[in-house]
Amino acid sequence: MLNQLKAIIQYLLPKQLLTGIFGWLAKKELGKVTTWMIMGFSKLYKVDLSEAELTNVKDYKTFNNFFARKLKDDARPIDEASNSIVMPADGVLSQFGQIQDTQLIQAKGHFYSLDSLVACHPEMIKFFKNGSYATTYLSPKNYHRFHMPCDGVLREMIYVPGSLFSVNKATTESIDNIFARNERVICLFETEFGPMAQILVGATIVGSIEVEWEGVITPPRDGIMKRWTYSGEVKLTKGQDMGCFKLGSTVITLFASNTIEFADNLKMGDITRVGQKLAQRI
Repeated sequence: MLNQLKAIIQYLLPKQLLTGIFGWLAKKELGKVTTWMIMGFSKLYKVDLSEAELTNVKDYKTFNNFFARKLKDDARPIDEASNSIVMPADGVLSQFGQIQDTQLIQAKGHFYSLDSLVACHPEMIKFFKNGSYATTYLSPKNYHRFHMPCDGVLREMIYVPGSLFSVNKATTESIDNIFARNERVICLFETEFGPMAQILVGATIVGSIEVEWEGVITPPRDGIMKRWTYSGEVKLTKGQDMGCFKLGSTVITLFASNTIEFADNLKMGDITRVGQKLAQRI
C-alpha cells in the first residue's frame, strides 16, 4: 500500500521542473550556502568523504562538484585477474541474471523488455537476447561516478529522452517498465568476449549525466533522441572512470549470451564497490 502511494506521488510530481531547478541550483557557486547544503546532505544520507580526494566540504565550490567527487587513487582496488569483470559502480546489486529471451527482471513480479530498454536498436536486441544483465542502484549517499567493468572500445552511444521517475526500491516495485521509460544513455562497447553495453538511467533530481569522452549529455532535455558513432578512438580499460551522475541513479550492464558467468558469491541486494569482481569471462 505504501509503495502504491509513493507511485501515485511520482506520477503527480512535476519531475522535469524539479530536476531542472535542482540542476540549476547544483551548479551555482553559493559560498557558505553551498557548504551548508553539502553538510546537511552529508549528515542526512551519512555520506563518507574520507575516501574522497577532497575530504573537507568547504573545498567543494558547487553541489555538483560534491556529487561528482573523485576518490583517492587507492580507494577502489580493481580486481586484476585477466578474465574478471568488475562492478561498475558503488551501490546495491538490485537485480542480476539471465535475460529470458528479451525479458529482464525489474523487481519481484515486474519485468521489462530488452527491446524497449535499448530503444528498439536491432543490433543490440540481437546481441543481448538471452544474454546476461546486472542492475546497480546508486543511492544519494553513494559515490556517483561509474566505471568500466572490462576493457572495451566504444562503438556507439545513444541518448534516449524519457521520464524522470525515481528509481529507488519502492518505485521499481510499483511502477512498470521504469528503466525503459526514464531517460537514459546507452553505451555500446566491443570487448574481447563480445559486445557489452552500459546503460546509464536518469531519474528525478539527477540534474546531469556526463561521460568522459563527450562531456555533459543531458541536459538539455529537448525530447530528441541523439546518436554518436565511433571508429575506435575511445578505448577504456577495466576500472577506468567513464563519467558521473550528478546525483545517484542506476547502471544496467548487458552481456551477450554465453560470454560471462556471475561470481558464485553474488546475491540480490549485495553492496557493490567499484573494482570488485562481478563476473568472469567464459
